[in-house]
Amino acid sequence: MTPVELSRTVLRAVRRAVDVGELSVSVPVSAGVGPPGPGGCGDYATNVALRLAGPAGLPALDVAEILRPHIGDEPGVAEVTVTGPGFLNITLGGGAAAALVDEVLTRGERYGYGDSLAGQVVELRVPYDTRAEVVADTLVRIVATQSGRAEVRHGEPVNLRPVPAPEDPAPLGADAARWALLYPASHDRPRISADHLLQREGNPLFRVRYAHARCRALRRNADALGFGVRVGGDVRAEGEVRGDGDLPDRLDDTARGGAELLSVLAEYPHTLRLAAAHRAPDRLARHLVGVADSLLLFQHLVLPLGDEKPSAAHRARLALAEAAGTVLAGGLSLLGISAPEYL
Repeated sequence: MTPVELSRTVLRAVRRAVDVGELSVSVPVSAGVGPPGPGGCGDYATNVALRLAGPAGLPALDVAEILRPHIGDEPGVAEVTVTGPGFLNITLGGGAAAALVDEVLTRGERYGYGDSLAGQVVELRVPYDTRAEVVADTLVRIVATQSGRAEVRHGEPVNLRPVPAPEDPAPLGADAARWALLYPASHDRPRISADHLLQREGNPLFRVRYAHARCRALRRNADALGFGVRVGGDVRAEGEVRGDGDLPDRLDDTARGGAELLSVLAEYPHTLRLAAAHRAPDRLARHLVGVADSLLLFQHLVLPLGDEKPSAAHRARLALAEAAGTVLAGGLSLLGISAPEYL
């Protein structure tokens, strides 16, 4: 079950509770789900009970207890636990990880796109400033991922005014210059430095682009070893995915090294929604760093070692790595930054 599907599951549970008279509320149009916070457990958590407590006239804990069995009855849900003031923590059954990877590989760089801004026109009024122009240009693409349309205009009243860069970033080159302007939050002064060009671990841009290149290298090495990803019952060629293959039975083999990577991939759609809603491309940039760091820790488990023969587990790990590469490529494209095949 993907995060989008789980959100719909939570809404169905709310609707059933309303239909049987256990709650008297309007069913919300969305139910946010994400990784559990401190003190939480399971695969995902939702604060829908806290949101409905006021309209229902009940304590959030009571609302959570009403919703808990309805969510627990859904296919694919193994357990639902209430923690804190009323958070619902959801543990998914087997195959959830494979479904997530399958969704990423099927949707490609459009993974994470949604309709949270459907029909909305977002007017971005910016000053004549390099950083503001770059941020606005990036937001046009990010807003479009949520089915909205951003229009950039100059002049008063300004509603998008990031702290200007202290100097011209152009000498860094297009990619590093954009990263230098987009990675800091709008209220932080960007650092225009040749450090953005260094190919070393301390440079976040290098880690993101290097992680993408490593994903592509893993695919090339797997091809050389004679195995590929199976999604849809067929070995996946570039850009080709179809049907139900062998991933659901094997992807859980990655849990030891891939749980964190799965988590950040699952969080990507939520990050895009927040970046669009808050006009904050820095949220996307920082998330890509998290994906890259998780992938670089996981990459050593993907290919067979020594005399080890390629197996379905290796294909599953390769699929997870390819999903990470897909998210990195898509995210970099939204930022207007290239994703190299080799680095």
